[in-house]
Amino acid sequence: MKFDWKKTFVLGFGFLGISVIWPLFNSLIPPFLEDLGLSALVVGFILTWDNLINMFVQPWVGARSDRTRSRWGRRKPWLMAGAPLAAVFFILVPFVRTNFALIALAILGTNIGMALFRSPTVAYLGDLYPAEQRSKANGVINLMGGVGGAIALFGGGALYKIGVPLPFIVGALLLLIAIGVVLAFVREPAAPQAANEVVAPGVWDSLRDVSRGDNPNGMYILLAIFCWFIAWNAVEAFFTLYVRNVLGIAVGSGTQMLTAFAAMLILFAIPSGLIATRIGRKPTIMIGLIGMTIGLLLALVLTNTLQLLVLLALMGGFWALVNINSLPMVYDVGGNHAIGALTGLYYFASSLAAITGPIVAGGLIDLTSHRAIWPFAAVFMLLALVMMSRIKVSRT
Repeated sequence: MKFDWKKTFVLGFGFLGISVIWPLFNSLIPPFLEDLGLSALVVGFILTWDNLINMFVQPWVGARSDRTRSRWGRRKPWLMAGAPLAAVFFILVPFVRTNFALIALAILGTNIGMALFRSPTVAYLGDLYPAEQRSKANGVINLMGGVGGAIALFGGGALYKIGVPLPFIVGALLLLIAIGVVLAFVREPAAPQAANEVVAPGVWDSLRDVSRGDNPNGMYILLAIFCWFIAWNAVEAFFTLYVRNVLGIAVGSGTQMLTAFAAMLILFAIPSGLIATRIGRKPTIMIGLIGMTIGLLLALVLTNTLQLLVLLALMGGFWALVNINSLPMVYDVGGNHAIGALTGLYYFASSLAAITGPIVAGGLIDLTSHRAIWPFAAVFMLLALVMMSRIKVSRT
């Protein structure tokens, strides 16, 4: 089957839209919450609300979308419901930032809207591509996500300096445009014939499938995903506070610094898929984890802004090796009969990690200083490397 580059770039708009929102959310909302007088622990807890919701909503939506039947297909109804809801509440955030109850409501609404359509959007990777093309396709899709992240971080930081609400308004509009492209131009394949005869398994059935028997690969990959997302979510949640409180850099400039990370993620997205196709997914991910661990330890001792910027760029390349190939590995373990449920399972592990990371890291910061995010993240990245080393595969 010939790889369809055009179709893949069009599909990537879905991930571009998703990736515009989260960098703005994670970099601009924490200062709002800190300005309300909240501790780092409470800020970290609020930043996990989306993941508390995701733990329950995304797996359910992913499995439910496997069984959805409509004139628009299985996945598109969820995109049509979730994206507008997320956009409206995201726009409200800066306008209510001085009132805790209202900003909490706006954050909650954004989280619910995003949770309704992310799993069905990402499930297209499994719907539209055979196993041997998924790393390459995920590379293209994540390249588009990297473009969205770079637009959000650099453009969002610049817009923030002009007017605080602007990055939220523009980000929401970009989300709607990107999801509109997917709705208009992605042709969903017909539901598998077996789905008319056998009910596709839900997320808990899929979890049992990957954890039982003599093959522990499924649990090891989920534990690895859990560990590396604990690490990166802690860094992402507290980076702007770290640069403001430790390095004396303004929030808008700190947000722009993360553009270096996003830019290298863009550049290495497609090469990461090609590398995995050649040497295998496991060794590719392990190389990325080693690089990330070293980078996190180096960040602890760097105080020069330019040096930190270069380090973030290098880490973006290593993160691409990890991030591009993890979901295809989950599909390899679980098979093709429940792509939506397996996508939900992937996000279950990452959401649980994103709940744990900011809360524990925030508590550690309260006890020590903002510098603690770097060794904290390095430990969990190393644990992810240990989990990956235990996966026994010939070539995935």
